[in-house]
Amino acid sequence: MSWWSGVWRSVWSALSREVREHVGTDHLGNKYYYVAEYKNWRGQTIREKRIVEAANRKEVDYEAGDIPTEWEAWIRRTRKTPPTMEEILKNEKYREEIKIKSQDFYEKDKLGKETSEELLPSPTATQVKGHASAPYFGKEEPSVAPTSTGKTFQPGSWMPEDGKRQSQ
Repeated sequence: MSWWSGVWRSVWSALSREVREHVGTDHLGNKYYYVAEYKNWRGQTIREKRIVEAANRKEVDYEAGDIPTEWEAWIRRTRKTPPTMEEILKNEKYREEIKIKSQDFYEKDKLGKETSEELLPSPTATQVKGHASAPYFGKEEPSVAPTSTGKTFQPGSWMPEDGKRQSQ
């Protein structure tokens, strides 16, 4: 950032009556500010802002995870109060515990699959011939002539005759 943009920012903030309140700093060095709702010099009401000032970073260097999730929730207004350092450290410890537990579970599951494959017999192959709702289920192929026994009617297959038109 050039010195000119810094001068421009300070002049703009003086004219707009925007008052930044420093809310906190995270363990990565990012600073968080809150700007309350105010009226600008033209009488327009400007809603509240929540701003993060990255520690020694350009905008193009931003990556996911540069801001702790608790602070990101505050920036995006999904939580009302800014997080405390104790809360962030507690959640970080919890995430590490979950990561270790999931790794242990994955290893046990992998080990369990290897032993169960040796103990269980291989599944038998089944042949499926048609579907139960098909009119020719259980038969090798549909018959040419229609069949009927009482209430059950099985239509036969019909093929048009070659070369003859219906209406002449």
